[in-house]
Amino acid sequence: MDLFHTIIAILESTIRVSVPLIFAALAGLFTERAGVFDIGLEGKMLGAAFAAGAVAAVTGNVMMGLLAAVLISVLLSLVHGYASITQRGSQIVSGVAINFIVAGSTVILGEAWFRQGGRTPALSGDARFQTVTLPFADAVRDVPFLGPIYSELLSGHFILTYVAFALVPFSWWILYRTRFGLRLRAVGENPSAVDTAGISVIWLRYRAVICCGILCGFAGAYLSLAMSAGFVKGMTAGKGYIALAALIFAKWRPVNIMLACLLFGFLDALAIRLQGNPLPLIGQVPVQLMQALPYILTVILLAGFIGKAIPPKAGGVPYVKER
Repeated sequence: MDLFHTIIAILESTIRVSVPLIFAALAGLFTERAGVFDIGLEGKMLGAAFAAGAVAAVTGNVMMGLLAAVLISVLLSLVHGYASITQRGSQIVSGVAINFIVAGSTVILGEAWFRQGGRTPALSGDARFQTVTLPFADAVRDVPFLGPIYSELLSGHFILTYVAFALVPFSWWILYRTRFGLRLRAVGENPSAVDTAGISVIWLRYRAVICCGILCGFAGAYLSLAMSAGFVKGMTAGKGYIALAALIFAKWRPVNIMLACLLFGFLDALAIRLQGNPLPLIGQVPVQLMQALPYILTVILLAGFIGKAIPPKAGGVPYVKER
C-alpha cells in the first residue's frame, strides 16, 4: 500500500505541475494554428503571475487577481500582435523582447511596490484559490484502491485545474467543429486563400493572439494564486518554453498537448520526488542534476522520439496582402 500511495502522490503532483503547461500550450496552439509563432509565452505567464499576485495582495480578492492577470497577458499579446502582425516584424524577436522586458520589469516593480526583494506579500484566505473537494470524496476515502484515486488524485485540486482539463476538449471543438476554428486553421496554412474569400487575415490573427493572452493569463494566475501563495521572481522557471516543446511534441493537436504536458509534468514531479533520495546502484545524486532532469529529458524526447513535426505552413511568416 505504501507503493500505491507513493504512486498516487506522484500522479497528484503530476496533475498539479501540468496545469500551467496545459494552459500555455493551448495558448500557443491558437496562435500557431493562425500562423503566428509566439515564443513569448514565458513572458506573458510571468507578467500575469506578477499582476495576479500584486492585485490579489492589495485587494484581498482572488478574482480581481485573476482578472488582472488576464488583462496584462492580453495587453502583452496585443503588443506582440502589433509588432508581428500589423508591423510585420520578426515574430521571434518580438517574443524574445517580451520575455526579457517582463523578466526585468516584474522584479523592479515588485521591489518598488512591496520592498520584499521582487516578491509580492504572501497570500491567504480569499486572496488565493482554495482546493475543491468533489462530492463524496471524504465518504469513499477508506474504500480500497478506488477511494484514494477519487479522494486524493481526482479531488482536492484548484478550480483552475479542472478548467485546464476542460479546455482541452473545448479547444478541440473550437478548432475542428466551428467556423472560427476552420478559418483559424486555414489562415495558418494559406492566408491568401482566406483573404480571397473576403475574410480578414489580420483580424483572425489578432483574435488568435487575444485567445493566447487569455490562456496565458490563467496560467500565470495559477502559478501565483493557486500553486504558490504569491509571486516570486522568475517563478515560471522556463515553463513557457516547456509548453512550446509540448506543443511541438504533440504536433499541434489539443488532446496530444494534454498528454505531452502530463508527460513533462510527470518528469518534473518525479525529479522533485527523487531529490535528496539515493537512487539504486547510483547512490546520492546532486540536487542540481535532479532539478535539471526534466529539461534534459525534454530535449531527449524532442530530439529522439518526436518524429517529423510539420508546423502550419504560414507559421512565422508575416502576411502581406496581394494587390
